[in-house]
Amino acid sequence: MSGKNGQRKYSEDFKKTIVTLYESGKTYSDIKKEYGVSSSALSNWVRKYSQVKIDDDTVLTAQQIKALQKRNAELEEENLILKKAIAIFTPHSDRD
Repeated sequence: MSGKNGQRKYSEDFKKTIVTLYESGKTYSDIKKEYGVSSSALSNWVRKYSQVKIDDDTVLTAQQIKALQKRNAELEEENLILKKAIAIFTPHSDRD
């Protein structure tokens, strides 16, 4: 399937399958020859779909980790705003 600029459009399942092949030992050049996937596309897919095992029961993809990092940054920013608000609205005695 071709997209704009002559680029191929691949399904999510296809991308994940290719990443699984890479993780199981196939080289970039093997995958390029067999499936016609460019090195840059493969590298992007590996970055996006590779899984990280964080304990015995939990496996996350790079995409999920990135979403968690973004949410963590948002929560840290909200926490900082709340701390500043508390400092502004907390009455201070003259004895401090």
